[in-house]
Amino acid sequence: MAKALRQVKENIKKVDIVLELVDARLPESSRNPQLSEILQNKPSIIILTKKDLANAAKTKEWVNYYEENGNPALAVNSLKDSLKSIERKITQVLSAKLATQKERGIVHKRIRVMCIGIPNVGKSTLLNHLVKKNVAQVGNKPGVTKAQQWLKAGKNLVLLDTPGILWPKFEDPLVGKKLALTGAIKDTLYAKDDVALYALEYFLENSSEKLKERYRLEEEDLQKTTVDLLLVLTQKMGFKDDYDRASERLILECRKGKLGSYTLDEIPAKTAE
Repeated sequence: MAKALRQVKENIKKVDIVLELVDARLPESSRNPQLSEILQNKPSIIILTKKDLANAAKTKEWVNYYEENGNPALAVNSLKDSLKSIERKITQVLSAKLATQKERGIVHKRIRVMCIGIPNVGKSTLLNHLVKKNVAQVGNKPGVTKAQQWLKAGKNLVLLDTPGILWPKFEDPLVGKKLALTGAIKDTLYAKDDVALYALEYFLENSSEKLKERYRLEEEDLQKTTVDLLLVLTQKMGFKDDYDRASERLILECRKGKLGSYTLDEIPAKTAE
């Protein structure tokens, strides 16, 4: 992580703009504060990835929230959205700089773009889609990209892929649970039952019908504590009393969207004047 952070600092001067990729299911919790510090005055766009897994209405609200606070933002499905939508957003943000280059007679110069974000946020998946080649190694787990690499995308962009970078300590334990649930933290580094209990707490409060439908629960099951409900799920999954296996299954199904789309982060309430 420290090495990757140094590489970002070294290369930030070489690029025209930065795409800061965040998970649309937890836009703010998946922003690395260290990367925000490095960006400083460099033009950047917040790209909310995995929008197909997030609540569509809340994703729209998050994009509006960032835009209203001076942070250009765009939500994408890394496997489906075209290069044109991202390219349009980049040229919009860099319009003044590109106009100046045109006045000086500089044309057909590729825009240098750095892609940064935490592990497993979908950088490599998006890059492969944009360059139309499997040039960036992909995996539904953190820590797949090991080094930086430049990739040509279309006629106008050259993209710099970087490894996912987490920060050393989560001040809020809830942020850690959110990151673990969505796959940003290696599965060997946290207690699965803790994360599963957090997932149950969230879905009981926000999407209990999806939980009930997916696991064929009774109405009375939804009134149980999360600990008791996890034991019920363990039985229904056929794992007897192995709640660790049940926790792992629940986490994986949350990540795959088996319990429907969801957004874990809430937009900060506006401060009263």
